[in-house]
Amino acid sequence: MSEYQYYEFVAIDQPLTPKQMAELRAHSSRASITPASFVNDYQWGDLKGDPIDWMRRYFDAHVYVANWCTCLLYLRMPKSAFDAEVFRDYKTKTVFSVEQTKTHWLLAWGLDESDNYDRFAEEDGRGWMGRLAPLRDELLRGDMRPLYLGWLAGVSAGEVNEKAVEPQPPPGLSRLTAAQQSLAEFLEVDEDLLAAAGLSDQQGSKPDSESDAERDVWIAALPTAEKTAMLKLLLSGRAQQAERKLKLRFLTWQRERQPVAKPETRRRTVAELRKLAASAAETRKRHEAVQRKKTEAERQVKRETYLRTLAAGFDQCWQAADKLAERGIASAYDEVNRALVDLSDAYALCATRADFDRKLVQFMARHGKRGALVRRLADAGLWKKSSR
Repeated sequence: MSEYQYYEFVAIDQPLTPKQMAELRAHSSRASITPASFVNDYQWGDLKGDPIDWMRRYFDAHVYVANWCTCLLYLRMPKSAFDAEVFRDYKTKTVFSVEQTKTHWLLAWGLDESDNYDRFAEEDGRGWMGRLAPLRDELLRGDMRPLYLGWLAGVSAGEVNEKAVEPQPPPGLSRLTAAQQSLAEFLEVDEDLLAAAGLSDQQGSKPDSESDAERDVWIAALPTAEKTAMLKLLLSGRAQQAERKLKLRFLTWQRERQPVAKPETRRRTVAELRKLAASAAETRKRHEAVQRKKTEAERQVKRETYLRTLAAGFDQCWQAADKLAERGIASAYDEVNRALVDLSDAYALCATRADFDRKLVQFMARHGKRGALVRRLADAGLWKKSSR
């Protein structure tokens, strides 16, 4: 396949109307189009439409993947949910950008010309939307970590100056949500750089009991007319719309209650983050080395336990190898080779190598004319072709 492009769009706040679905169908005869989505892939050609225009008019989320090592995520957010200043420090040259419309913000995260060719040789784009779409709700709840990850991806891509200062680190960078972990993977954020960013993590999340109490206060103060309007939306099948409205109102209320001057974590330069990332890399490598050693020790224990079970029945093992060899086919010879390698190790552990060699000579006296088998045993270092 010389070219592959995957497009997926999702409508979250409001479903597509029949008229809108017809407009989209005019752009593609084979796309999967529902009231909530548009999905298509292209191997010869391209989308006959402007994805950004579609985001302005129809959809709330868009994922694009191309096999020339490029991928994009767009999220459309209600304009009332954010002030323009919120995005200022997070934007980079190309990786994370923001566009303003009359009613919405269009947030875009992108990875261009990745070096991970194996990923994009296998990547078909499917599955990313389900993993990344929850980011929209997280942003609506006031979680700024997806924005910081966009900036950090820009650092990974080398498009942020070494002397530049990071945005105010949001709490929770060391304990990302599943969607945020997926975003870091999608954008190929350097794992050591991400670990470095999380070193300044603040324990900013509130206990469940405190969050519940805060919600109780807000709900109690909500005007009866507002509660009635939300219930009507629920009863008319517009649960998503009711949820969005309530979340936006609650977020606005939370912001109004926050103190004007909040303590800030010290902001680091890109150069400082890279130095911390180098240290994190060393720590990671030491941990991986310890883990490899532990895994190898566990594997060796299991191996020795298995070899001792063979030692309890050496004669039966040789008889089984005889029967396999007599089948005279390649797959049987492969099994014989594996079995004799295990027997060799079992003799070395529980008897002597000389005992194994004597039994092998007897075995080869019966099967030494099987050239394919002899070659396998010679390659495994168990037998020399000139041996008698």
